[in-house]
Amino acid sequence: MLKFNPYLNFDGNAEEAFNFYKSVIGGEFSIVQKFKDMPGAEKMSAEDANKIMHISLPLSDGYTLMASDTLEAWGQKLKVGNNVYINLSPDSEEEADRLFNGLSAGGKVEMAMEKTFWGAYFGSFADKYGVQWMINYEYEKK
Repeated sequence: MLKFNPYLNFDGNAEEAFNFYKSVIGGEFSIVQKFKDMPGAEKMSAEDANKIMHISLPLSDGYTLMASDTLEAWGQKLKVGNNVYINLSPDSEEEADRLFNGLSAGGKVEMAMEKTFWGAYFGSFADKYGVQWMINYEYEKK
């Protein structure tokens, strides 16, 4: 079954925001990854390396609030309006490709679908209407 989750972008304060959300909503983070945890991080500034690459706060059965910080060094610039994505989590790579190709048609691809170091098949884009999407198929953990 296809799942969807809100995905937020922040300008360096994702961790602060999520600690606030956690204090109100409750629960525990399921994932907290900083940019320093990724391959090639030694080439980043210390400030960027300590920003949040991905954070997840489960909300209820199958729904999770997720976020990351933007990196100007990567050409990302946060502005209100581009800080929310709809994240779809399909059941297979094939379904991920179908959703990505269909929804991104006529839009602007940010990251083509590819296997990632965090164990997923991932891509992101803005559709032809300006709505931002992420497609994230997670491989089974062994």
